[in-house]
Parts: sequence; structure tokens; C-alpha cells
Amino acid sequence: MSNYIFRRHYLAAASLLCAALIGLGAIHSQAIRNPNENTINGPGLSNDTTGQKKIAIDTGVDIKNFQAVVVDSSNTKWFVTEQGIVSYNGTKWTLHNKNRKVTTQDLKGFAYEINPNGHELWIASPRGATVASLPVDGRTGATTYHTENTTILSNNVLQVAIGKSPMRWFGTDKGVSAFRNDKWLTPSYDELYPADMFREFRITSMATSRDGDSLYVGTEGAGIARVFRNDVDAISGASVYAQWGPIILPSDKIYSTFIAADGTQWFGTDKGIARHTGNLTLKNWKVFTVKDGLADNFVQAITADQTGKIWIGTKKGISVFDGTSWTSFVMDETKNSNNIHCIAVDKTGVIWFGTDNGVISYENGDFTGYK
Repeated sequence: MSNYIFRRHYLAAASLLCAALIGLGAIHSQAIRNPNENTINGPGLSNDTTGQKKIAIDTGVDIKNFQAVVVDSSNTKWFVTEQGIVSYNGTKWTLHNKNRKVTTQDLKGFAYEINPNGHELWIASPRGATVASLPVDGRTGATTYHTENTTILSNNVLQVAIGKSPMRWFGTDKGVSAFRNDKWLTPSYDELYPADMFREFRITSMATSRDGDSLYVGTEGAGIARVFRNDVDAISGASVYAQWGPIILPSDKIYSTFIAADGTQWFGTDKGIARHTGNLTLKNWKVFTVKDGLADNFVQAITADQTGKIWIGTKKGISVFDGTSWTSFVMDETKNSNNIHCIAVDKTGVIWFGTDNGVISYENGDFTGYK
């Protein structure tokens, strides 16, 4: 099925040109400014080309909703979907639904880890936290951690984040649990973050610090909770990032969290994206919105490419920040969705976007849709 992606255009002549190109089966659309942005396009993004590909799942299952994505060491892309886990190795799409120990229902997210046991996915679901060995087929091993065999706070696991091995973090509907080596850490953050807070304001996203021992926890209404592993292998709390005083957040509803290689913290909200640099809690905050060039203020996914550019997925398109200005890409709604759920960069620098209606990739100035 053909998928066409283009940026907003207001010139009638260009519209006629695009129509002519559609008749030839391809579009080469010139990069232009988003009507909401006040900045020029970033370098290296002056042209995009629409590709045409299909997702051919060997089971014949129709899959649309791609909610989370990770890339393994062999450059295979793994997605959480409404039908379970799907992978793409560059030539073949596969639905991994043969392992009875790995649930396919209502998956929330996952993380990829290489450890002494091999290559594994840690999967969040209402049944607990499941660790499954790749390639997640009918013969590979899988174990689910839940309240009956561990001290995890709840079976309803909403998010998973992996720090430097062997530190694993789990966000549940009752708070944050952590597993290091073969030991579950004891939460000791109740005074800062009582369980009722996480019941009322669910955990929506998580990201670790570069050393993996600290965790930034995005919530739907309570800002960003911060916890860390202390010297006695317990989980302690640090002060919350929220809309108060010098902390500049556009909203306390956080839907995406990303820590860049230089430690810069990015938080996507329903009213724009916030950037925090340095180690001083109350200083160095900056907010970007559609007025600065974002495709939309509802930011659902954030990552960085191999050159350090920040890519964000919103409900109405894709935006990229080159350190100075934003460039936005908007799709033809009749062909592809603008509702970007997740983003990952693979080993060759290709950027992958999961949407509520298929997958998009970006490589060397060209977009390709998979549907």
C-alpha cells in the first residue's frame, strides 16, 4: 500500500506539482517551514521522499497499533503491538505469539538487555514483568515476575527501563520496583512518593540516568518523580520535577521521557516539551511548543539520532531539533497516521516511528511507510 508523507504547504503551484507527481506514483516534496514555527529548517533535512512498502506478517494477522520499539544488537527492530510482539529484520516481519509463557494481551512496553544469560526482552504487562530470551519463539525461555514470586509492588506493570546491567526498573500502578542481580530492592521513598500518588497519577514513561542507578518517572498529572538506588540497595527518592517555582514545565502530565548522551533531560507533555540541562534542579529549564516549530504540543516519544539531533513524535506529526531550530514533518492523513507513539534509531542510523496505523522509517532524507 502506498504511503505518502509530506510537509505542510500553502503554495497552490506546489500543490499542483504534487498532484502531478502522485499520478506518476511518487512524491519528492521540498522541505518548508511548519506554519507554526518561527525558525528555519535544520540542515540536512531539505528533501524527503515517500517510499512504498507493506508489512507482510507471515501469520496474516492485521496489525496497526505500534506502541513501543527497541533495536537489538543484530539491528532487528522489535515492536509492541495490539497483537503482541512483532519484529522486523530488514526483510521479514514476524509476529511472536508461539511462546505460551509470553502474553500477547495488553502489553504496555518493553526494554532490551544483553546480559550473561544472553539477549533478552523485559516486557511490561498486567500479569507482571516478563523476561524472554530472543528470538521469543516457541522454544526460548521466559519467566514472569509477579507478586506471588517476588516483592514487586504490583502485577500491573506499566513501564520497564534498563539501566547499566544488572539494574532493571519497573513502574507499576503502585509505584516503582527495581531488580539488581538476583535481588529485589526495597522501596524507601514513601514520604516523597506515597503509593496513592501512583494510583491517582499513573506512570506513563521512564528513563534512566547514564549510569543506570537513577530513574526519571513521568506521571500523568504529578510531574516527574525521581528515584535512585542507594548504598544499601534500597530505592530512595529525590525531589519531584513539577510546575512550581523556577522549574519550567508546560504541564505536569508527562507522556515521554528521554535522557541524552550528555545527560540533558527531555520531558514530553500534553502542552509542549521541556529541556533541563545540568545538575541544578531549579535552573536551566527551557520549554518548546508549536510556537517554536513543533508539529504539535502533545509529545508522546523522544529520542536522539547518531548526530545528536533530537527527534520527537507528537499526535500530529514528527519534529526534529538540531540544537538551534525545529523542523516538522506532517503526513497525508489519508495514507499514514501523524499519531507517533514511539521512536528508535537503529545501528545504521535509520530512524523508526511506530504509529497507530503502521510504521515509518527515515533514512538519508527519505521517509518510507510500512502498512
